[in-house]
Amino acid sequence: VLGLLVWTLIAGTEYFLYPAFGWVMFVAVFYWVLTVFFLIIYMTMTYTRIPQVPWTTVGLCFNGSAFILYLIAAIVDASSVTKELDSHNYNSWAASSFFAFVVTSCYAGNTYFSFISWRSRTLQ
Repeated sequence: VLGLLVWTLIAGTEYFLYPAFGWVMFVAVFYWVLTVFFLIIYMTMTYTRIPQVPWTTVGLCFNGSAFILYLIAAIVDASSVTKELDSHNYNSWAASSFFAFVVTSCYAGNTYFSFISWRSRTLQ
């Protein structure tokens, strides 16, 4: 839900005039789609039907890459927010920057828990 907020807040503005917001949109939409994909896989328990895939490693790589790229996107988003004549863009960009950092912290926590799970799997 928070990732959805990031890209909808930017998509409601003239983000295409600023290349930095294009990068933030790419990261936000890409990881939102992948997160929904993995949510469906876990909710339907499809992962139990494909035991060949090391799901703990996949989760760790996914969450780690999401954390790193979202951190970069959040920093780019925050540094690109400028006060313009149109306050709609400013408010939306500032809110998207805040939520990008919130999503980054969520992925950081998830990366930590994925690492703990991956580590306990490799020690067995």
